Amino acid sequence: MTKSEHTKRFIIEKVAHIFNKKGAYGTSLSDITKATGLTKGAVYGNFQDKDTLAEACFDHNLKFFQKGLYKAIATQGNAWHKLEMIFAFYEEGFPFVYANGGCALMNSAVEADDGYPLLKQRTRSTFENWQKEMEGVIREGQTTGEFSRTANPTSIARLIIGGIEGAILVAKSTQDMDSFPQTLNHLKTIIEKELK
Repeated sequence: MTKSEHTKRFIIEKVAHIFNKKGAYGTSLSDITKATGLTKGAVYGNFQDKDTLAEACFDHNLKFFQKGLYKAIATQGNAWHKLEMIFAFYEEGFPFVYANGGCALMNSAVEADDGYPLLKQRTRSTFENWQKEMEGVIREGQTTGEFSRTANPTSIARLIIGGIEGAILVAKSTQDMDSFPQTLNHLKTIIEKELK
């Protein structure tokens, strides 16, 4: 790793959680320099502008989500086991998500939709990919006879995504961490009934 790559990585690791909590608009240059201990010149010597840094932080924050999702989907076992592993990933990872400002994808999507077009397409495609992955697991279960063939994979995938994101939003907004696993367990029960 070159010195420049190391510095970029250092900056991203120091400020990604700030971008997640405050958003791209709300994160100031002084927030960035304070967190990194670097000068404005050093920051902009490594990133063209704040937008470029915001994109890099989005990618960094998204890696946590993507690694957990893909690990769950790659799990050996039947389709329901894969869905259970996805729910388990969110339950186990929730303290980290909670402490770092909530779901980076949801936070970025809300900010992008309301006026930060730079990330709008990126968040949309990430949600679409997540939905396709969920649909794939559901279709796998339908092919093996594990899930009802009348279940609509798109609707159920959207219910899973909306339920998880909504549970994070409610827990974070009410500052009630215990509400997340409770809501997740109810969601699992609803999904199981829909699929059987």
